[in-house]
Amino acid sequence: MRQDEQNAACFRQAAQALCPRIADLLLALPVSMQAQAMEIRLRAEQPVSVWESRGTWFLTPGGPGLSPAHAVCARREDLQECFRRLCSHSVYSHEEQIRQGFLTLPGGHRAGLAGSAVCRGGTVVGMRDISGINIRIARQLPGSADTLFQTLGTLEGGLLLAGPPACGKTTLLRDIARQLSAGLRGPVRKVAVVDERGEIAGAFHGVLGSDLGPCCDVLDGFPKAAGMMQAVRVLSPEYLLCDELGGMQEAAALLESVNAGVHVIASLHAGSLSECNTRPQARALLESGAFQTIVLLEQGRPGRIAQFIKAGDLLAADRGSGAGCLGRNGGRVSAIA
Repeated sequence: MRQDEQNAACFRQAAQALCPRIADLLLALPVSMQAQAMEIRLRAEQPVSVWESRGTWFLTPGGPGLSPAHAVCARREDLQECFRRLCSHSVYSHEEQIRQGFLTLPGGHRAGLAGSAVCRGGTVVGMRDISGINIRIARQLPGSADTLFQTLGTLEGGLLLAGPPACGKTTLLRDIARQLSAGLRGPVRKVAVVDERGEIAGAFHGVLGSDLGPCCDVLDGFPKAAGMMQAVRVLSPEYLLCDELGGMQEAAALLESVNAGVHVIASLHAGSLSECNTRPQARALLESGAFQTIVLLEQGRPGRIAQFIKAGDLLAADRGSGAGCLGRNGGRVSAIA
């Protein structure tokens, strides 16, 4: 199957999770548009929109349109039906995910939720009156990590993928796991993936929706800090991968993994290298030596690499001494020798 056909199949899998009124219109879109779509957005009483790297278009009865005029609007009852379907009609079994504002679907697609918070004692314990659903379409892009391997040669010493939301960090993590686990970049490696939100592996009832290679173990739904420690204790990985580093607790668990001799590859939300350097958990890990290399992904160009830089050079640059870096095309300067 060609890549665009595979991408369109992922779109259809995500669209089928919605209510029939909207799903039927999405499934009728041309395959070429299904293949390019990255997000499906529903907002109560607002036009249904689909986002791709070139921009946003709107769903109309006759197909896609560039203007919201005459677009199909998601009614409040559509949002409620979609929400129930995304929960497999069992809201209680998804309470923890809902509390965090998302639902993971078969295939690794993620539905982000907007609505009213349910608070208890100053803590958010759930959501009600769902007013918006954003489905991020998960896709496997074999070979998307080729530039990383070709430029760096090895990912030993730790790698941090930094970039804004929807820039392809998770897609790269999938392909890194696949190539390491399948022995496509040297010897076969033992890989463990801590997949808190179910986006990397797309596991559903224990079956992985993504190809992560033959020697990859997945800890699905585990909080990252607990999952990293469990992986080190019982799975003896050579490489440990996780998505979206959050607070200092996760940073501490990651550092414990590094001290156990594991190479860690993780991602972090950051719009620039300076933002990455000012995030407390990232700064602590960079100074500890947990990551040898940082990769910055391009805004609005999913999977495209803007820059490579050594952690030590980034820290030195912050102190005013300057740092070399690698461009996307692999022009080598002082940052990585």
